[in-house]
Amino acid sequence: MSISSPGIGSGIDVSALITKLISAEGDRTTGRLDIRAAEVQGDFSAYGSLKSSLSLFQSAVQGLQELTDFQVRSTVSSNNDIFTATADETADASQYGVEVVQLAQANKLVTTAGFAATDAVGAGSLTFTQGASSFSINVSATDTLSDVRDAVNSATDNTGLKAAIINVDDGLGGTVEKLVFTADKTGLDNAITITAVDDDLNHTDALGLSRLVNANLAEPATALDGEIKVDGQLVSSTNNTFADVIDGITINVLDIGAGETLTVKQDKEVVKLKIEQFVANYNGLIKTFSALGSYDSSSDTAGLLLGDSILRGVENAIRKEISSSVSGLSGRFSTLAELGLSTDKNGQLEIDSDLLDEVLESDFDQVGQLFASTSGIANTLDDVVEGYIGSNGIIESRTDGLKTRLDDLSEQREALNRRLATVESRLLAQFTAMDQIVSSLRNQSDFLTQQLANLPGAYKPKSN
Repeated sequence: MSISSPGIGSGIDVSALITKLISAEGDRTTGRLDIRAAEVQGDFSAYGSLKSSLSLFQSAVQGLQELTDFQVRSTVSSNNDIFTATADETADASQYGVEVVQLAQANKLVTTAGFAATDAVGAGSLTFTQGASSFSINVSATDTLSDVRDAVNSATDNTGLKAAIINVDDGLGGTVEKLVFTADKTGLDNAITITAVDDDLNHTDALGLSRLVNANLAEPATALDGEIKVDGQLVSSTNNTFADVIDGITINVLDIGAGETLTVKQDKEVVKLKIEQFVANYNGLIKTFSALGSYDSSSDTAGLLLGDSILRGVENAIRKEISSSVSGLSGRFSTLAELGLSTDKNGQLEIDSDLLDEVLESDFDQVGQLFASTSGIANTLDDVVEGYIGSNGIIESRTDGLKTRLDDLSEQREALNRRLATVESRLLAQFTAMDQIVSSLRNQSDFLTQQLANLPGAYKPKSN
């Protein structure tokens, strides 16, 4: 007799018993793996926090790493409605007189003749020229203004103009179509010249296709170059941007005006902001060091990296560079403290804003040397941080090791699950065999009891 469900033969809840046995077998190992995984995940999270904070600090450091970072120039226009300007680090600090004589303008041409939507414009070809470039389209005897417009706009060799149709009053209570040609760019070099080869053999009259040549078109907007005077000297441009008038300065004109000034000066505020960002990110990094490596006796709580050699190493290296003097400089500054940046009792930097302003005003370039020279503070700090958070850095190597440990723990869990599955199968087989034996013994006992009861002279208790 086969037992379909474990426990039927013996009356024992075999499934529950096996579950408890498997749980007892696996709980201790699972608990150990859970503890180890939590520890590794904690370290992984802590290194992630450390790397993030170091990365933010490095970004602030890199903003002070190049001498050009300390050569920022700002521009001041006396009238932003007339012109604005920008300057790069090559611009000299100075002041210039600026007069906007003329704004650049894009050429626009429009047909003087009015056409119905179905009117044929004539047959032949049109050539459009802008500067030294040109392109042509062919026009058939049945083509309308719409066909000409589409041919111009879709020409693959279009030199830089667009065609459009406007509907205007015809003076008789109706409307007519007119074709408008507009240059994509401003300036005399982009003026539009249209010539025709008219099938009626007269290429310039006001009949047929020659109605679309310049002589028969109105010019709502002539092509103009932008013109300005800088310190009284006339300069022109095909547009309203003048980038080559003064070295390192770009002037953008907006309106006509005279008697204006352009002032170029060293942008001390931008540099001060960068230094303030450097201090803020350094102080944030110090807080991260403290959170990860400190011990709170009142709550008996330790940071995740308490006693960690990597945390100690990077903290000591950065603090050393912050407090060290820079050698080989010709100026009067060699330490951050001389700029007004000093360390407080908590190890954080604080700024003497008045002293920093004074230093930036009197020795702007020397401040740049302190940070951005080859042995300057920004370059040495960047090297330190990169050694820890770079792609081949110390933290990356450590986190790779943690990932390997997590993978190993995962493999151990899988191996445990396979072993427990094997144990479960073995126990199920053993209890099933036991169940079958117990069931067989019970059947035999019931049979013998029945046979003995049927023997002659067998005692049979009377029923009440």
